[in-house]
Amino acid sequence: MSPEILKQLAPTGTLRAAINLSNFLLVTGKSPSGDPEGVAPDMARAIAGRLGVNLKLVPFKTPGELADAAESDVWDIGLIGAEPARAEKIAFSPAYVEIEATYLVPAGSKLRTIAEVDRPGIRIAVAARSAYDLWLVRNIRQAELVHAAGIDAAFDLFVDDKLEALASLRPRLLADVEKLPGARILDGQFTAVQQAVGTPRRNAAGAAFLRDFVEEAKASGFIAGLIARHQVAGLSVAPAA
Repeated sequence: MSPEILKQLAPTGTLRAAINLSNFLLVTGKSPSGDPEGVAPDMARAIAGRLGVNLKLVPFKTPGELADAAESDVWDIGLIGAEPARAEKIAFSPAYVEIEATYLVPAGSKLRTIAEVDRPGIRIAVAARSAYDLWLVRNIRQAELVHAAGIDAAFDLFVDDKLEALASLRPRLLADVEKLPGARILDGQFTAVQQAVGTPRRNAAGAAFLRDFVEEAKASGFIAGLIARHQVAGLSVAPAA
């Protein structure tokens, strides 16, 4: 292993891996010691193993908080949705998994397609600073985005304020729709959240290592094995870069 890569990705001698706890597909439980478990923590463990260093998981409640800490020297790699605004500070690997994002509409809604949601008078509940929210902020032209502090809060906002649409990850919406008789999930997707491994942009050698590691992990079937091991529905291996 190149000394430069180790210097960039494990400057303390331990790989500090930031984990987004709000991603219920990639973090599916906790160990007896309280550490996060799931696809993302296992990816971090595999990277630490390849580097030959110990691992410290650094949990964050939201992806926004994780991204904000990119230049604070509290993590060396971050497992988070790759998104252009975040890429200003974080060098991302290619995606290792993808998650569809779409809309839930209430009973009696006249909205039938994703394109119909972006119209005047339509209010969309969304978890603030999620990867799909950042996409919506860039692309929604006529509808109004109504932000909430997290996925659960976005669902409550959608229901309590009788909004016209709820934007979220399809696997979460499959659970939400069961709570709302007559509600529907719109077909298709407005984006697919690309989950990747990032490191602060100053770490050029480390970023190249992560890029190669992720591509190898996809091609070898390692990522597919993690998805199967943790029995995660709604998560798919990203295509080769």
